[in-house]
Amino acid sequence: MKEIFSKIVYFLIIIVALLGIINSPTALLLGFVYTLIFNNPFKAYSHKAIHYFLKISVVGLGFGMFIKETLETSKEGLSLTIYSIFLTISLGLLLTRLLKLDLKLGHLIASGTAICGGSAIAAISPVIKAKSKTISIALGIVFLLNSIALFVFPAVGHFLNLTQEQFGLWCAIAIHDTSSVVGAALGYGDEALRIATTVKLSRTLWIIPLSIFSMFLFKTKGEKIKIPYFIVLFIIAIIINSYHILPEPATNFIVLMAKRLLIITLFLVGSTISIKDLKFTGMKPIVFALTLWIFISIFSLIYILN
Repeated sequence: MKEIFSKIVYFLIIIVALLGIINSPTALLLGFVYTLIFNNPFKAYSHKAIHYFLKISVVGLGFGMFIKETLETSKEGLSLTIYSIFLTISLGLLLTRLLKLDLKLGHLIASGTAICGGSAIAAISPVIKAKSKTISIALGIVFLLNSIALFVFPAVGHFLNLTQEQFGLWCAIAIHDTSSVVGAALGYGDEALRIATTVKLSRTLWIIPLSIFSMFLFKTKGEKIKIPYFIVLFIIAIIINSYHILPEPATNFIVLMAKRLLIITLFLVGSTISIKDLKFTGMKPIVFALTLWIFISIFSLIYILN
């Protein structure tokens, strides 16, 4: 009986999210609270659903963007992207040795912090031949910090009176995962959302050079490098919108549904966070990840404000 009730509650929350009644932080919090009260009946499928829903949401958001603006935004964020990735990976390698952390775990967390959270960890882990336990710990920590970012960043943005452009760029650089980047920017404004999504996706392409660097660092050979192909679909969506191939009401509806699907995705992310798993992780990896995250957040904010 309890299992049936938990499934009913689960789908009711998804319906509420789809109707646009709740915002991004509320969806994430509901997912976390839901898992505390009930055992997630769909935990085995949640990670796969997050993976696909996020990509569909991002492609959908492309129907609300234009080529010229997108190229200008990507260009503006390029130098900060390069500096932040180089510094985060360098600091990560140094702290891994200072804290005597497992080298592969340290590199996965640093990669997730430097580029795009779970996507970077998923792409780098087979290249360095990381064990499933190491991957799970890295993902768990990144999901935890992503969740905190979704609440902290908009509050800090409003406190510092950051413009839409400044906040969008800051989110794209300093928040790990694309889901939380878009989720945080979603409530700040449409311009912040456009900038955050564009810069974050152009940043995602850095998975390719980082994978090659990781191959040399850990002396592994013959492993395939994962290329984020959904970015091509995102670009096609922007082109379709830029040349008005679809009528405006259709593109507006696609963008609206993409935003609501993202809120469902954040509920699923929240439902996969486990306190038990985080306790099992220990403090060292969390301190390591938190130090990297604070560094990149402060560095990028100072860079943007100057």
